[in-house]
Amino acid sequence: QVQLVESGGGLVQAGGSLRLSCAASGRTFRSYRMGWFRQAPGKEREFVARISRDGVVTYYSDSVKGRFTVSRDNAMNTVYLQMNSLSPEDTAVYYCAAALIATPSSRFDYWGQGTQVTVSS
Repeated sequence: QVQLVESGGGLVQAGGSLRLSCAASGRTFRSYRMGWFRQAPGKEREFVARISRDGVVTYYSDSVKGRFTVSRDNAMNTVYLQMNSLSPEDTAVYYCAAALIATPSSRFDYWGQGTQVTVSS
């Protein structure tokens, strides 16, 4: 069981950067694979990035590859999403998610409440 709380969202102009944080309350944070998703108004939730339990392996959607970087600090029970070169198409509510060890790599078990990211042109 883990509780996830996102922060760092806000309003930024196109070309700017934001760094999102996700704080986890569980005692076994290092045992969870972590991910980021986003959902724009009227659209389905989409995958953004994920990171392995040890932080070594990362994977990104094609739309953010090269612009976003996911990282984690297991000692601080925190996962980050550094977002650079933002465009209006990145505007969405961003969600942090956690997966159990036995959960398939494409699935997640726990979700945060989300944080709004708005990119103006």
